[in-house]
Order: sequence, then C-alpha cells, then structure tokens
Amino acid sequence: MNEIFPYSNIVAGILVLIVGFIFHWLGQLISIIDWDIATKLGLQEKELPPEYKVYEHANAIADVAIGWLYGIAGFGLLLGVSWGYKLAWIPGAILLYHGISFWFWNVNQRNSGHKLNSDTLRIGWTTANLITGLLAITVAWNGS
Repeated sequence: MNEIFPYSNIVAGILVLIVGFIFHWLGQLISIIDWDIATKLGLQEKELPPEYKVYEHANAIADVAIGWLYGIAGFGLLLGVSWGYKLAWIPGAILLYHGISFWFWNVNQRNSGHKLNSDTLRIGWTTANLITGLLAITVAWNGS
C-alpha cells in the first residue's frame, strides 16, 4: 500500500471518526431523536423556516441510515486493514458531497433571504467535510 504521507491512514481514520461518525452520525441521530435538544446544542439552526426543516430532517435520516459505516471505516483505517481502505470510499464520497452541498445549500438560503449560518461556520464545516472526504478517497485509492 502506498502512503500519501506517513500515517495518512490514521489521520484519515481520525478525521472520518470525528467529522463523519461523531458530527454527522451522532449529531444527526440527536436531531432525529429530539429536534429541540439538537437546536439547543447548535446542531440545527434556531430560525429554520418550516420548509427547510423538512429538508434538514430528511438529511438527518439519510445521515443516520448510512453514517454508522463511517465508524467502521474510520476504525478500519486506524487499524490499517484492507477492508478499512475499501470502506473509506463511502465516507470519502459522501463527505465530499456534503462539503459541496452544504456550501451551495447556504448560498441558496442566503439568496432567498435567510442567513442561518455564520460565514465562519459555513467555511469551517465545508472545509472540514471537503478535506476529510478528499483525504479518505485519496487514502482509499492509494491503499487499494
């Protein structure tokens, strides 16, 4: 297996566990179980229009349905096992998608007169998803 840099699988595994499993899966699980608690924790926007809530709730369900794989892939990358590299394609592709879609979802919200997220959150969350997704894909590619 070719490494991008020393311990790239461990760095990717940690990022997949933090960004993918903890923030996406666990955060969205909290949103499904109790939306009000998720809002108080800052996982969901306080001023979310009702038509956006339907979309956000659907995203939460989708993230919870697939996000458990992020934990398995992350641990597989930490262990450096071949199945971890194969599974890393899943969070890699989805987190890359999340980074792009979150950016443009915010652009569309702002264009319709709703600024629900700060610029810092928008840039930070997009960057975290893009970096984690790209690194996971690159590690998976080189580990195949």
